[in-house]
Amino acid sequence: MPARITRLLSAAMIGAGLSTVVLAAATQSLIWRGDVVSANVTKGVVKAWQSSGHGNVEIQSFNTASGLDAVASGAADLAGSARPSSGSATDSGLTFTPVAWDGLVLITSPSNPVSSLTLQQVHDIYFEKITNWNQVGGNDAPIDVFAVASPGDGVEFSLRKLLYGRGSQPVYSPRLYVNTTQLEQSVALDPRGFGVTTLSSVAGNSKIKMLRIDGVAPSVATVSSGSYPLFVPLYLVTNPNSPNAAAAKEFVDFTLSAKGEGALRSHSLVPYNAGSTLIAMDASRRSHILAEVGAHASAEPTQIASAPAAHPIAPAAVAAASRAAVASTPSLSKVSGGVIEAAPSSLKAVRGDAFTEINAAPQSAFAKVRGDAFVSYGKVPVSKATAARNASKAPAEKIHKADAKKVASIDKPARTYRVGAGETLYSIARKHGVDVAQVRAWNHLKDNTVRVGQVLRIQSR
Repeated sequence: MPARITRLLSAAMIGAGLSTVVLAAATQSLIWRGDVVSANVTKGVVKAWQSSGHGNVEIQSFNTASGLDAVASGAADLAGSARPSSGSATDSGLTFTPVAWDGLVLITSPSNPVSSLTLQQVHDIYFEKITNWNQVGGNDAPIDVFAVASPGDGVEFSLRKLLYGRGSQPVYSPRLYVNTTQLEQSVALDPRGFGVTTLSSVAGNSKIKMLRIDGVAPSVATVSSGSYPLFVPLYLVTNPNSPNAAAAKEFVDFTLSAKGEGALRSHSLVPYNAGSTLIAMDASRRSHILAEVGAHASAEPTQIASAPAAHPIAPAAVAAASRAAVASTPSLSKVSGGVIEAAPSSLKAVRGDAFTEINAAPQSAFAKVRGDAFVSYGKVPVSKATAARNASKAPAEKIHKADAKKVASIDKPARTYRVGAGETLYSIARKHGVDVAQVRAWNHLKDNTVRVGQVLRIQSR
């Protein structure tokens, strides 16, 4: 997994804007790596740390998995995480210390007239039971559900743990992003957008609308009192076997000190030790949320060892894992995909609207996941060689009315469908009750990209 993350980090430095901040010019003494949300908070603590005469801290912000991998391997001394240990092989040797309370906030564009959702509505949106904004008092427009594709992302994991009783629960989210920064930017530009981030990340951001939950607006005050229900701890993660373990623990202790707490408060956070009310009500609050949405807590699936699997997972095994993941929740019947219990050599075998890749083999194609993976484009350039190859295969867009009948007679009940504006390969497949993989195969598509006006061959099951 570390090898995968190393390559993913290298690619993301160019494509996803990974930021590295070195505070002070002296020789660095600690390296911090983790999710973007925690990084924004940590910068304030680092400034207070260094102004108190301590050494340098290099901040490398990307996502939760990269930070945990780096601390486990010794490439970093500290990690930031919006979730506790998942029990995985990577997490088991690390120390998770809660340092602050933050609010998980559901966000949309300021131009969206919807301002409040119930817990049940949030639950049902991620389960694809609610798909249009008019079902929650908004415009007649589909809900574009965005999520972070990062394996074990802390924000996504924590929200699913609250709403479904299991952080690894598969949900409906066809648009995946590399981290919360990318997700927030996309939601701000899309009046139909919907996703989750944290209060500390978007408080005061006029380009983002934070939705109220059951009428309660997310704020430092409502998080601190517990009246806003979606509050979670933020953690600093260390490795007790690291050569810099003592210095890392000193930084954690400083974060919990009066100076550190001051820095946390300046970033719309509640210091963990100041949240005694939240600690006392945490268990009952979780039970109340699950009861309200009709879910129940369940154990996370057995985690795999860090070594990649010796053999690729067969599609049947993937399907079995998917069925097991959703067996306790019939309302997730529309979601294909699941929690993989062994490491696939490639994500090509995995079908799903949203997925968490755990300890993927080094050759995994995970790094290719991007936010526009399911977006329709007006034009898709095609090379002459590709055009000739497609012509020889007689794709659906080359079929005229006279030829369409001929094709239908060859492989009934085949039919064609013209891609409309804003449609995706996923939405088209769902509309016709077929799998995305089948539509790709029938039309000789190499990925999920389609263009407006393109004619696709569709065949019913």
